[in-house]
Amino acid sequence: MGLMDWIKSGVGEMMIARPDDAKQFVVWKHPDPTIPMKSQLTVESDERCVFFRDGKVLATLGAGRHTLDTANLPFLSNLVDTFTGGRVFIAEVFFVNVREHTSNKFGGRIGNVEDPKSGVPVETMVHGEFSFRVTDPAQLIIGLVGMGRSQTDQISSWMKEMVLKVIRDRIAELVVKNKWPLLDVTSGAYTEEIESDVLKGLGQHVASYGLEIPRLGNFVIAIDEGDAANLKKLYTDAAYLRTVGGVDSYQKFAAGKAMLGAGEGMAKGGGGEGSG
Repeated sequence: MGLMDWIKSGVGEMMIARPDDAKQFVVWKHPDPTIPMKSQLTVESDERCVFFRDGKVLATLGAGRHTLDTANLPFLSNLVDTFTGGRVFIAEVFFVNVREHTSNKFGGRIGNVEDPKSGVPVETMVHGEFSFRVTDPAQLIIGLVGMGRSQTDQISSWMKEMVLKVIRDRIAELVVKNKWPLLDVTSGAYTEEIESDVLKGLGQHVASYGLEIPRLGNFVIAIDEGDAANLKKLYTDAAYLRTVGGVDSYQKFAAGKAMLGAGEGMAKGGGGEGSG
C-alpha cells in the first residue's frame, strides 16, 4: 500500500523498522521520506534512529517503540506536510547500529624500521584485528557516510586504512624513542604498550566522525625469518665485541653494519638506475 492509499483509506498507522536483510549495515536509510502521522517506529536495543530535514539533524531517538505524533515528539511539528492536511510528515530517517563491531582484519607493511640495538633497518609488517563502535550516529552520517546508504564494509575499509596509518607512524616512533630491540618487539614483549599507544592515536583521528576503536586483537608485528636470523647473529656478535673490545668496538661494529645495510639497499633499489 502506497502513501496515497494510506491517506485515502484513513489508516493512521504504519510500521517503520529496519528490515532483517539490512541488519548487517552500520547505517540504513528508510527508503520513503514521506511518513504518515501516528506511524509506529521500532528502534532495536543496539540502534539509534536519526531524523534529518534539509540536511540538518532534528532529533535522535533511542531504543523502543515510538508513536510518531507531534504530541509525543514535538520536533515532528517542523516536519509536517501541510499539503496532506497535517497527516504526513517528511524526513530522512536513518537507523544506525551502535553495537561493537568485532573481527575487522587488517594487515600490511610498516616499512623499514631501524633496529636500535644493531642500527640496521629492517622491513617490518603488522597484522591483527580491531573493533569499532559508533558513538555519535548523527556525526557519522554527516562527517563520513553522507545522506545515502552505507554498508558495513565501506566504513570498516576506511578504518582499516586509518589503523595502518597510525600504526606505521607510532611503531617507528616508539621503537626509536624507547630503544626497543626489534626482536623483542616481534616477540610480543611490548604488545600492550604498543596497543595502548596506537589506540590513543586512533582515538584522535576517528572521534570527529562519531566513531571509536575500543580494542585491537591478535595484534602481531613481524619481520622476515631471514632478517630475524641476521639480527640474532648481530646481537651475538655485538655481545662478544662488548666483552672483548669494550663499548667503542661495539659502536664501530654497529655503525659498520648500519652502513652495510644501507649499501645493500642502494644496490638492490637504486643501483641499476645509472647503469642503463
